[in-house]
Amino acid sequence: MHTLAKIPSALLILLWIYTGLDKLFRWEVSRNAFLNQTFPAELAEVLAFAVPIIELLITGLLLFSVTRWWGFLSSILLLSVFTTYVGLIWVGAFPRVPCNCAGILNSLGWAEHFWMNLGLIGMAIWGLRHRDREMLKVEG
Repeated sequence: MHTLAKIPSALLILLWIYTGLDKLFRWEVSRNAFLNQTFPAELAEVLAFAVPIIELLITGLLLFSVTRWWGFLSSILLLSVFTTYVGLIWVGAFPRVPCNCAGILNSLGWAEHFWMNLGLIGMAIWGLRHRDREMLKVEG
């Protein structure tokens, strides 16, 4: 694999490890942040457990070449959900604005968070497309 092609998976691995472990190590802060969001408390409780586990599972998928395609696809899907939610907050779709609780990223405003997520989606798409091309070379 070309060195440049490793950049998307490496950056996404760092992102998902950081966000997943941060939510687990700062469990009460993370859980309270989920409970402060605009969705029902029951959903927030489930997401408080599910999101860090999913983020770390995506990390595992990105680590191995045989599962990397699924890691990129999962990254695109999860980042799309996050970006949609951030975009809705940014445009004022909810009656109140929840806290922007994302570890070191909490200093970003909603607009910056939105554009950063779009950039990460673009990087994941680039990785996915490159992975597809690599697979075609192997099969062809």
